[in-house]
Amino acid sequence: MAGEAGEAVARARALAVLRIRGIALGVALLPAAVAVVLYAADATGRTGPAWDGVRWGVTAAAVVVLLVAAAVALVIVRARPAVSPTVPVAETAAPELYRLVRELAERLKVPAPSAIELTPDCDSWLEDRRTGSAPGVRKAGDGAVRGPAPVLVIGSPFLWWMRVGELRALLAPVVAGTGPAADPEISAARRFLRGLDAAAGVATQGSAGADSATSATGKGAHPVRRTLLRPLYGALRRIIRLLLRGCHPHAAEMERGVAAAASERAMEVDYGLRIVAQEQVGLAYAGWDRLLTRVALPAWRTGRWPSRLDAGVVAALTELSRRDRLADGFETRLGERPACDLLEEPGRVDEAVSLLAARIFHGGPDRPGPGWAPVSWARYPEVVVDGIWQAEAGRLIRLLDDVRPAPVRARGGRVLVGGRAVGVDEETAPGGATLGRLIDRLAAGGSDELAARLGAEVAREEAAGALARRAGTGAGTGTDADAGKPLPLAGPGTEAAVYPLLPPRTGRELLTDHVTALVCCAAVDTVGATAGLDWLDGPALMVGGARRTDLARPIVHLVENGDPAPLRSWLAEMGIRPDKPLRLR
Repeated sequence: MAGEAGEAVARARALAVLRIRGIALGVALLPAAVAVVLYAADATGRTGPAWDGVRWGVTAAAVVVLLVAAAVALVIVRARPAVSPTVPVAETAAPELYRLVRELAERLKVPAPSAIELTPDCDSWLEDRRTGSAPGVRKAGDGAVRGPAPVLVIGSPFLWWMRVGELRALLAPVVAGTGPAADPEISAARRFLRGLDAAAGVATQGSAGADSATSATGKGAHPVRRTLLRPLYGALRRIIRLLLRGCHPHAAEMERGVAAAASERAMEVDYGLRIVAQEQVGLAYAGWDRLLTRVALPAWRTGRWPSRLDAGVVAALTELSRRDRLADGFETRLGERPACDLLEEPGRVDEAVSLLAARIFHGGPDRPGPGWAPVSWARYPEVVVDGIWQAEAGRLIRLLDDVRPAPVRARGGRVLVGGRAVGVDEETAPGGATLGRLIDRLAAGGSDELAARLGAEVAREEAAGALARRAGTGAGTGTDADAGKPLPLAGPGTEAAVYPLLPPRTGRELLTDHVTALVCCAAVDTVGATAGLDWLDGPALMVGGARRTDLARPIVHLVENGDPAPLRSWLAEMGIRPDKPLRLR
């Protein structure tokens, strides 16, 4: 049968891991066994009084070793392995998707996954959610004794971008992994390894917690806690690491065997179509990355989360196909049935996944509320893009009033700012929201101080906003009609670790963004420009229905080099007067 060789290798390596577990148990019981032998010898009169000290010493050592072993075993059993934050999809919400996966498992002659869940990522895998040591074995269709199958986790962008046939081909090697994964030995070895990983995390966190608890209260505080906890956690960490080092080579070979077995089984299913599906994986990843970093992230920073990210992937990749010659032929495949049709309510699933993506990549709360409302794609330009421009332009003008250079006086009651003579009333009157004030300030060499002040100001505001959203008391930026819609497919309650998409913006990057916002506000006020959304590049300035892509270069010249000439030329071409007061909210 296909996959037998790889599965045999995986099973052999799993047995090696379990042997290490058995050796560790034997080592823990060895002192107790020696003590029992010594007591039996004493009871039969085979040892004299000279052996009493040895017997008591071995007994004490056995008690200590057993206590340590019991503590380690307790930590391993009770430690909670990391669980990926996902959106569970019940069978009633996707009967066709479950049917497709079951038919695929039957064709591959492996157990069907026990459930299906979605992740806001371009990846798919099997995840065992069992805890404890009970294998829960059962008879499989081929007569082998197997444990319960793991959960199938599918990347949500695949469902919206891929066609049904492509998804089936993509999932074939993943579903094939339920065969070796349900093997009792492989399953037990994996549970043991997950327990060791989780216990290592407990030991590391516990040791750090003991140190911080004692140091936070001052020298000499909590002497018993400091004396007991630190050595115990240190001993636990060393024991766990020793076991992990012994298991690592066998675990790696076991997983390679599982992957080989799954790949061999999947060869029999849609092999040619799987090559096409793998090409779509790369495209989906590129579109998803651009959508998150260029479109979703700006919205999350304002307290709004796009509620249809997966649908946005389709729009982004469709736009890519329009621009990129390499994407020829997309229209043909887009005519086929999309995999999201296998869901009963794709919109509600998309909303749940979009909220989870905001939690994972930005740290937002797990439900809508004040200061954390969904936004539709139709309202994105008005609510998010225009809101960003207004907020950043207002912040920049406010800081201009706080950071004002000393002017150099010239003849005739005028001052020199950036080499240009301006009236005293024009530059020294605070609150004047004009683009000219900003250009003159940056031309005079004020970029560094403004960038530093902006960085500090934005950091404070983002920290306060994050705390407010977690407390559910943040100030919102407006709400959509569907802001209070329940999300019945929300995640399983696991705490989602935050994985930032991009590093924090530098002061210069923030200054560039704020200058861009002020210029866009000026364009809206004077030449009828509007806020727009580019699916691949995010917020866009629309003039006459067309996106202007030539603004970045003159702004970079001004911010980085203090050269206002390119931006002044651009403003003149657009018909924007730098001295006209702006209407900022």
